[in-house]
Amino acid sequence: MSERTAGVKESPAKSILVTGGAGFIGSNFVPYFLEAHPELRLINLDKLTYAGDLKNLREAEGNSNYRFVQGDICDRMAVDSLFKENNIQGVIHFAAESHVDNSISGPGAFIQTNVVGTFNMLDAARQAWMEKPFTPREGYGEARFLHISTDEVYGTLGDTGLFTEETPYAPNSPYSASKASSDMIVRSYHHTYGMNVVTTNCSNNYGPKQHKEKLIPTILRKALTKEPIPVYGKGLNVRDWLYVLDHCKGIDLAFQKGKAGETYNIGGRNEWQNIKIVEVICELLDKKRPLPSGSYKQFITYVTDRPGHDLRYAIDATKIETQLGWRASETFTTGIAKTVDWYLERLEAKV
Repeated sequence: MSERTAGVKESPAKSILVTGGAGFIGSNFVPYFLEAHPELRLINLDKLTYAGDLKNLREAEGNSNYRFVQGDICDRMAVDSLFKENNIQGVIHFAAESHVDNSISGPGAFIQTNVVGTFNMLDAARQAWMEKPFTPREGYGEARFLHISTDEVYGTLGDTGLFTEETPYAPNSPYSASKASSDMIVRSYHHTYGMNVVTTNCSNNYGPKQHKEKLIPTILRKALTKEPIPVYGKGLNVRDWLYVLDHCKGIDLAFQKGKAGETYNIGGRNEWQNIKIVEVICELLDKKRPLPSGSYKQFITYVTDRPGHDLRYAIDATKIETQLGWRASETFTTGIAKTVDWYLERLEAKV
């Protein structure tokens, strides 16, 4: 395990451990959290796999309350050491394998990271925080473990209806099955040991810093290089899209004010068919970076659908909206315009 400490000033004693903070959502959350909570110290534990990039955390560099540690949540000794050496009063657990296509071709890594890794984090926190079941150690009565999950654990929807916190789990891919398993482990640690846990299940995120393999970065990358833009099946699969900073604000709110043992669904109320997403991005590019002739839509290419491709996801965010006062600030129209601008600045230099 290696580490980098930003800044030289003495940091507050109370620490929050974020896992996977160099990934897409985590690297948006870290600078947001540091600005929102200057009284807290944040330790970022990330393995730096293909999906993690320290370049995404430049905003945190120089912050005396921030420390980066390169390490693996599956390395139990390393995780235990972090808890022993720091006054960790909370865990915000992002670290996960998350690409569905990769879970189909190589499911083992998803079971290891998402299931075993989550268990390691939970159990290390239990040993650090709990004297015995339902009895926290002195000074750790408010320590909380927040687990970030996905709406994919609920399976698929038809043309109508929404996922609620009471929707039965029905995962259809190795990825979603591994996340469902991790959710159940988190739940069990609350009911068996009395641990202060909260779970959030989100809809599809988009925005700055997303890995190039995901849908929206792929559309932009392929369009700008005038390559075929792949669309699974007929492009009719529907997703509820959530701007990443809105998600970060919801996670922070659930961590600070959520009720122990509860689950909160965080969704953007922005349902779009995949083909419509592609068309909107092509239309934005037509305006911002017009081709000599024609539209970027000419590069749309339909490809064989992936196995077990869920038809529709859509989240009912009523619980977090009414109980915690969260609201999504971005519509898809406003959020995708910001996202395209961010990627254009970075992708064009490589084209």
